[in-house]
Amino acid sequence: MKKKIGFIAASLLLTFSCNDFLDIRPEGTTEAEEMDYTKSANIFLPVSAAYSSMRGAHAFAYIGAFEIASDDADKGSEPNDGAAMKAIDELSHTSATETFNELWSNFYGIASAANYAIAQMPLFEAAQQDEANRQEARACQAEAKVIRAYAYFNLARLFGRVYIVDKAYTSEELAALPQASTVQLYDFIEKDLEEAIPALPEYYAKEWAGRITKYTALGIKAKVHLYQAEYDSVAACAGRIIASGRYELLSDFKTVFRSEGENSRESLFEIQSSTLGQERGTAPYIEYAYFQGPRGNSPSNMQGWGFCVPSQKLIDFFTARGDVKRAAVTLLQRGTKTPEGDSIKTRCSNPYYNGKVYTPSSENKWSYNGYGFDHNVRILRYSDVLLMYAEALARGATPPAGVSKTAAEALNEVRNRVGLPDAAPTLDNVLDERRAELALEEDRFFDLVRTGKAATELTGFQQGKHEVYPIPATQLQLNLNLTQNNGYN
Repeated sequence: MKKKIGFIAASLLLTFSCNDFLDIRPEGTTEAEEMDYTKSANIFLPVSAAYSSMRGAHAFAYIGAFEIASDDADKGSEPNDGAAMKAIDELSHTSATETFNELWSNFYGIASAANYAIAQMPLFEAAQQDEANRQEARACQAEAKVIRAYAYFNLARLFGRVYIVDKAYTSEELAALPQASTVQLYDFIEKDLEEAIPALPEYYAKEWAGRITKYTALGIKAKVHLYQAEYDSVAACAGRIIASGRYELLSDFKTVFRSEGENSRESLFEIQSSTLGQERGTAPYIEYAYFQGPRGNSPSNMQGWGFCVPSQKLIDFFTARGDVKRAAVTLLQRGTKTPEGDSIKTRCSNPYYNGKVYTPSSENKWSYNGYGFDHNVRILRYSDVLLMYAEALARGATPPAGVSKTAAEALNEVRNRVGLPDAAPTLDNVLDERRAELALEEDRFFDLVRTGKAATELTGFQQGKHEVYPIPATQLQLNLNLTQNNGYN
């Protein structure tokens, strides 16, 4: 996908992006160029643009709201850099914190691109003479529905209550949209996923690696149910993935986060990032890893902004449980040299950085900095599926028919991979394993929220307020139907 789809997405975003956004906000419409619906080669193009739209949403603001807010990460960087990230880290943010308007616009931008692709596919299907091409159009529409569901899942977690944009609207119509409840949002998300799953293939050939499959959709659906405490449904969705036999844990935990581990048999969903082998120019890369690279390091392709650094609390957690292998991968320490020969200089601003986004200097070929430009953002891994399954059973879910794996087997498959002994599949053990396995992968904050542990674990967390972020002040001015979340003025 990085060589083929990534290039298509980069060029198509220029064609289908919202360059002429409505004055009110960017998420409502997507301008279309002339399209020949009889050409089968064009079918994937709108979906490619939807994939491309996801890159911008998984960068600085995403890292802040989904990870820096947690107890596993600190803001990092320099003390006076990143005022918005500091506010999020300290849970002192307000509706005027610009990060939230950026997140709002970014995820609505994904939904908008997906809406366009969804609307285009019936036109392609009707124009195609070959049944295989018609099937491709149906599968592409299903892909776009999963992308849209993923965008709204993030909007639901971030803001709790937002409006639903499922087609192109005029500026007046956008300004009049009602604010959906969280329940309505989850119903909309589940409907998209349920409609998509039967139409999606089980896998793609290697040249299309990274595209959304049936199991991607099932994995996202499992997590959507997890956030609603619908544990039988979690077990059912995760169980189908397990029973498929298509996924397995890589033997080496480190490989999961290196270039050779991208789109592997452990991966269900990654946001693709690539320089396409270039050293300069236009390329579909994401600065997700660059924003977290060692601050003040050298040479220039081995440094970044230094945000989202491991907290002392996370370091102590790894130490207390004897979690040596995962700590070695997750914690990139100042004053050390990596096995690949890269030095993390003692002059770097912070004692630790996110080791999961480390990329060797030999791979960072961009002419100016370029740290981690080829690093995919891992969204859903098989270990997450195993732990969702174990959690659902630990919470009393009925084991799904046709799945022989027990909660203990699922939990210990994850533990044994990193050299840890078997543990009983208690809820506390499973949740601890989630924290260790998924550290600094943008899960911890909302895991604390959904399990009711945030007020205990997060300094400054106010129950009844900080479970969601504030509706951005800008959006409240644009749509008077929006009401602010509790506790935010």
